[in-house]
Amino acid sequence: MNIAAKCGVLLLLLGAGLVPLHPRPDHHHEWPYYGADGANTKYAPLDQIDASNFNDLEIAWRWQSAEQDIIEANPDVRTGFYETTPLMVDGVLYASTSLSQVAAIDPQSGETRWLYDPETFKGPTPPNEGYVHRGVAQWSGSTERRLFIGTGDAYLIALDATTGTPIPTFGSEGRIDLTAGLRRPAFRPFYGVTSPPLVCGDVVVVGASILDYPVGNPPPGDIRGFDVVTGEVRWTFHTVPQADEPGTETWEDGSWETVGNTNVWSIMSCDEELGYLYLPLSTPTNDFYGGARLGDNLYAESLVALDAATGERVWHFQMVHHGVWDYDLPAAPNLVDLEKDGETVKAVAQVSKQGYTYVLDRVTGTPIWPIEETPVPASTVPGERSAPTQPIPTKPAPFDRQGITPDDLIDFTPELRAAAEEILQQYTDGPVFTPPALEKPAVVLPGVAGGASWAGAAFDPETGWLYVPSVTLPFAVTLSEPAPGSSDARYVGQFTYLSGPQDLFLTKPPYGRLTAIDLTSGDHQWMTPVGEGPRTHPALAHLDLPALGWPFRTHVLLTKSLLFAGQEGVREASRASQRGFAIEYEAANLDPTLRAYDKTNGTLVGQIDLPANVTAAPMTYMIDGRQYIVVAIGGATVPAELIALRLP
Repeated sequence: MNIAAKCGVLLLLLGAGLVPLHPRPDHHHEWPYYGADGANTKYAPLDQIDASNFNDLEIAWRWQSAEQDIIEANPDVRTGFYETTPLMVDGVLYASTSLSQVAAIDPQSGETRWLYDPETFKGPTPPNEGYVHRGVAQWSGSTERRLFIGTGDAYLIALDATTGTPIPTFGSEGRIDLTAGLRRPAFRPFYGVTSPPLVCGDVVVVGASILDYPVGNPPPGDIRGFDVVTGEVRWTFHTVPQADEPGTETWEDGSWETVGNTNVWSIMSCDEELGYLYLPLSTPTNDFYGGARLGDNLYAESLVALDAATGERVWHFQMVHHGVWDYDLPAAPNLVDLEKDGETVKAVAQVSKQGYTYVLDRVTGTPIWPIEETPVPASTVPGERSAPTQPIPTKPAPFDRQGITPDDLIDFTPELRAAAEEILQQYTDGPVFTPPALEKPAVVLPGVAGGASWAGAAFDPETGWLYVPSVTLPFAVTLSEPAPGSSDARYVGQFTYLSGPQDLFLTKPPYGRLTAIDLTSGDHQWMTPVGEGPRTHPALAHLDLPALGWPFRTHVLLTKSLLFAGQEGVREASRASQRGFAIEYEAANLDPTLRAYDKTNGTLVGQIDLPANVTAAPMTYMIDGRQYIVVAIGGATVPAELIALRLP
C-alpha cells in the first residue's frame, strides 16, 4: 500500500474529592486524571525538563503491556494501537491495556505491583476499533482509593487501588453490566467502553463505544452516573430525548423512539467547583444518511453540560445540526479560565473534526465570540433533508484546511497540479459542510478522520493559550443502497481516503500540524508542521522543501517549560475481525520520536528517538525530585509498551 493510502487507512478506522491518603512532599507532582485534571488541560507545572536538556533524556524503564502474553497464547486475539495514558497517584502508576486489564506500576522502576485481568479477550471483539483502551479513573475517600475501568465488553469495574482486587460492595462483586438497564436491549458485540470513566464528586460517569454501522436496532448512547461507593445508578441522561422530554421535536416522525448511537465514546470533563459535567456527543445512527431521523437531532454532535449530582441538563450547544458527516465531537472539552476586561471568565473550548474551536461560557453555554448560523449546501439525496444552516464560529479561525477547491490542491510542480486537478474532477468539491451524494462522491475535508481527534488539545492556564494538533486528510463520501441483509437503512455511507498523484497527498501541506491559539483574544499565534512528511519523495526531493508534516494523529503534553508531541505511525487494515464487529490492523513505525517545541513560537527544540511511534497522550510526574515523561507506544502488530523518560 502506498504512503498516502496508508495514511488514509490509519485515520479512517479510527471526585468527592481527590483527598490525599498521605501528605505529599513538595518534590512530588502527580497526574490524577486522564488529562492531568478534570478540566483536561494536559498541563503540569513542571520545568525540570526544558529546552536546555530535552535532548539528554534517556529511557528510565520499559514496561511491556500485559496484553502481549495473552496475544501470544491466543493468536486469534488482535489488538489496535496501545492508547492508554496512565495516572500517577500516591506514588503509583495505574494503566489499562488494550484488553481492559489494569496494572499498578512502580513509577521509578517500571516494575508491576499488581495486575487485574477481567478476561475481556474471551468474548467477541469490541465494536469499531476493536481491542483498544485509553485509561482508568480513580477516586479517593478518607480511608481508601478506588480505580474504575469501563471494559471493552461493557462492564464497569471498581478495584481496590492497593491490591487490584474488585470491591465486593460495588455493584455485583465489583462490577456492573453496562448493557443492562438501557431503554433498549444492547447486543454486547455492538456495545463497549474504550475511554476512561470520569469521577465527578461522588459519581462515576460512563459513556460507550457503539457500533457505527446501521444494522438492527442500535442501542442508545445514554450516559449514566453511578454512586462511587455502592455502584447504584444515580441518574441517566437520554442523549436522544424521550417521550415528553424537551428536544423530541427535533426528531421528526417519532424517530426519537428508534434512533441509537448519539453516544460519548471519547473523554469527558468535570468542573468540581461548579459540579458540572461536560459531554462531547457523537453522530446518531446512521452517520451519513439522516432520512430516517429528519430534524436537527438534539443532542447529537452537541456539547452538553449536566449537573453531576443529578444528571439534569444545565445547557447544551449543538455544533452540527442533523449531522451527515460523522462529525462526532471527538475530544475532551478543555475547561479554561480566561482573563477578559479584568474579569475571569469560566469557559470551555471544544475542538472538532471540522476544524473549528467552539468557545463557550461553561456556566451558561453562551458563546464567548459570536457563532453565526450560516447557509450551507443542500443534500440532493432522496428522503434526506439536510440542515439549511450550520453554526460557524467567528473566532477563533479554523485550525485546519476546510472544504476543497482547485486552489487547495498540491502545486509543487505544474505536473503535480494538473494530475491533482484530474483527480478532483471525478468528485464533488465544495465547502466544509458539503453533504454526501449518491452518484458523484463528495470530498469531505476535514473528514471522518481529519481535523482534531480524540487526542484533543492542551491548555496553558498561565498564558491562556490552547495547543491543537490536527490532520489534513480528504475523504470521498458517497451513499448507496446497502447489500441485502446488511442494514435496515435506506442508504449507507461509504468513505474512501482520497489519494493524490504519484503516491503523494492531494492537497497543499501541511498534512499534520500544531496550532497555538490565544483564547483571551481568539487569535492564532503560530502554526507548525509535525513530521517531515514526503519531502524526500522522488517528485519533490529536488525542491529542498521544509517539513511538510505527516497526516498522523499527534498527541500532546504541556508543561511550564515545553510543549511535547508524539505522532502515531502507519496503520493499515488487514482484515475484519473473526471474533466480532471490528477492523484489525497491521502497524509499522515511521519516524518514531518524541518532539519538544517552544511554546511561544512553535520552534522545534529537539526530538528523542523511541522504539516505536507514540500512540497515546504522554503524561508527566515528579517523584523524589526527578521528572518523568511516560508515553505509550506500539500495539497492533508492534509490541505494546510504556516508555518512561528522565534526565540522566
